[in-house]
Amino acid sequence: MPLLKGKSDAVVSANIRELMESGYPQKQAVAIALREAGRSRNTVTRGTKPPKKNRSRSAKDRAILATINAGLK
Repeated sequence: MPLLKGKSDAVVSANIRELMESGYPQKQAVAIALREAGRSRNTVTRGTKPPKKNRSRSAKDRAILATINAGLK
C-alpha cells in the first residue's frame, strides 16, 4: 500500500482512495493523504485575521447622521 508522491489534487485523491480500500475511515484517509502531500485541509492559515472592512462613511451618510444627531439634542 505505498502512497503516491506529489501534491496535486489527483495524487491526493488517489491516495485517499487507496487508503479507504485498505480499511481506513474516510476522515482518517483524508488526513493521512493530505499530511503525506504536505497540505492542510484548512485554506486559511491559523493566526491570521480576515482583512478589516472599510468602514469609512460617505459625505451623504455623514450628513444624514449629523441631521439625526442634531435632532436628538
